[in-house]
Amino acid sequence: MSGPRAAGVAMPLGPGAEFDRVRRIAAALGPRAAGLGDDCAVLAAGDTNLVASTDVSVEGVHFRREWLSLGEIGWRATAAALSDLAAEGADAAGVLVALTVPASARDDDVVALMTGAGDAALDAGARLVGGDLSAGPAWSVAVTVLGWAQAPVTRAGARAGDGLWITGALGGARAALEAWRRGAEPSEAARRAFAHPLPRLRAGRWLARRGARAMIDVSDGLGADAAHLAAASGVGLVIELERVPVASAARDEAARLGIAPGRFAAESGEEYELLVVLPPHFEGDDVLAFRSVAGLELTRVGAVRAGAGAQATLGGAPVTLAGYDHFAPRNR
Repeated sequence: MSGPRAAGVAMPLGPGAEFDRVRRIAAALGPRAAGLGDDCAVLAAGDTNLVASTDVSVEGVHFRREWLSLGEIGWRATAAALSDLAAEGADAAGVLVALTVPASARDDDVVALMTGAGDAALDAGARLVGGDLSAGPAWSVAVTVLGWAQAPVTRAGARAGDGLWITGALGGARAALEAWRRGAEPSEAARRAFAHPLPRLRAGRWLARRGARAMIDVSDGLGADAAHLAAASGVGLVIELERVPVASAARDEAARLGIAPGRFAAESGEEYELLVVLPPHFEGDDVLAFRSVAGLELTRVGAVRAGAGAQATLGGAPVTLAGYDHFAPRNR
């Protein structure tokens, strides 16, 4: 969660207990740290940049064993880490997995989880190149990803007048979670969105080449992650919830809960789509070109303005969006 900033300085972050702790860590470390707060660490390596990130998935926090197979847990944890490379516009090169294994686990269980991790790495054009094993009270999967980027895209380049865009569609992962919470089985599409997310590496590289000013992956919910992008760039963002692309799997769940589909989707975390700021001249022909390369839709959901923070509106009225908080009472 770091980027190319001065030693001991955290990239400005949005609100939340997790990010208050990042700020305190940065202040305590002082010159012993550099650039905490972006999706990835960026280290110059000759005429290119080494890009690295670490993500951890913990049983009972990010997943439950009764919901997912061990192979799906390995895939999902690895895809989450690779998504940070996508948000930087990087190529994936290598994956390391530090795995904590409960006493009840068998060797076959460990192999199944690591096979899922290896499959996700291979799908992204990378290889699993190392890691660590430890015993512990529950499954925990800490994944470090390494990649390369000529011109990394951070969260800090948005300018007033730019457009705010999102790849793909949101809400599928939340639809699965809502079904499990009420003791139901999610639809196949919703379950796939939660268990088998696809990091948008090709999309991130294309957007970086086409002048993306700033990017972040939507892992904590659109509102929360938009707030981090706004803080890092020193701008205000306006999200129009009517424009948010909603996964078909999410519409029935939104209706069941009586929530507007755009709001339901915007409050869904662990989506791993890309929220990207693009210059004002980016328009229809560019969207068609993106679709032909990435195989995804790209939808404008708002705008960048002078000011601070991220604001969402629905029917012109302001809406406060909830996001995922790792230090709130457990909701996974």
